[in-house]
Amino acid sequence: MSTAIENRIKELSDLINYHNHRYYVESESEIDDYSFDLLLQELIQLESSHPQFALATSPTKRVGGDITKNFASVKHRFPMLSLSNSYSQDEIIEWEIRLKKLAEGTLNYVCELKYDGVAIGIRYVNGILTTAVTRGDGTTGEDVTTNVKTIKTIPLTLKAPFPPDFEIRGEIFFPHEKFEQVNALRRELGEQEFANPRNSASGTLKSQDSKVVAQRGLDCFLYGIYGVDNEAQNHFDLVAKAADWGFKVPSVQLKYIERVNSIEGIMAFIEYWDQARHKLPFDIDGIVIKVDDYQQQEEL
Repeated sequence: MSTAIENRIKELSDLINYHNHRYYVESESEIDDYSFDLLLQELIQLESSHPQFALATSPTKRVGGDITKNFASVKHRFPMLSLSNSYSQDEIIEWEIRLKKLAEGTLNYVCELKYDGVAIGIRYVNGILTTAVTRGDGTTGEDVTTNVKTIKTIPLTLKAPFPPDFEIRGEIFFPHEKFEQVNALRRELGEQEFANPRNSASGTLKSQDSKVVAQRGLDCFLYGIYGVDNEAQNHFDLVAKAADWGFKVPSVQLKYIERVNSIEGIMAFIEYWDQARHKLPFDIDGIVIKVDDYQQQEEL
């Protein structure tokens, strides 16, 4: 009997994780909400009556409920460095000219959106989410693992084959729709509205009650991978691999990320999003431009 229950808990966990990924990451649904809720309720009941078989990566962690009074400080294995800023087209042109003089071979660049949210670094060991740490001062951040586990676009377990131990970084943010829903509820309750999505995302992530985080509907794009060897020789291809492992990464189809090979390509990306950003379902505060090839990055 115990083996059957343990197997059913594993089966339900895998099934719910699968449907979560399909819905929240791939924006496709294979079952209706009622059928999904039945699966989740069955799992909650089985874990409640047989806690010895509950998995550390159970999708019931998405519901929240754990209370964290103090967030532990964690030193980053890889420092979370700041980006250099520019508000001038001429500066970007000069930067690209300097790169071409210094680098060997052809240069490709990756252009991405700069999401206006909270930077996060998440470590996976043997395909399981183990820790999630805020940027902090770039050297040390706060452990917000319990809260991050409630964000449905962040996988608790990965799709094989994946690296055995690595960190992936990205930005947690408040989608406009969810932000408006939260403020509408606060107005209804006579509470002060949140000022903006960015600060609200940061405050939510530091909530002591993980159930609050689960209810607010934060989202995340993940795009920076550290601690992997021989997975890919450049940033653009490694981001694509991360999608295969189960991460929600910036969309090529929606032009959230693009590889270009010239200053003209960089400028076209900037000009496009200078206008199109107003139609995005979330806030951005700029564009990020990176040299694509990792070896060239190191040389430069």
